[in-house]
Amino acid sequence: MSRQIKLLWDFRGPAALKTAEHHEKHLKEFIAMENTVLNITGFKEINDMHSIAFMVVEEKEMISVRDMLKPHRGEVYTP
Repeated sequence: MSRQIKLLWDFRGPAALKTAEHHEKHLKEFIAMENTVLNITGFKEINDMHSIAFMVVEEKEMISVRDMLKPHRGEVYTP
């Protein structure tokens, strides 16, 4: 099994949580259209002014997905 990479998008401000939640919907649409290997997505509130949306991809898909979706950062995913 290859490494899995968690791609993250940061949202800041009073509407950050709602924005991250909405962004996850678009990530799910992307997964359905592109038939990515994994379908792990989510969003999380870091604090009241910072939230994230994320999706997990196989390392072999990371470059192409990164170039299409332009995440703010990434990290190795550990479930």
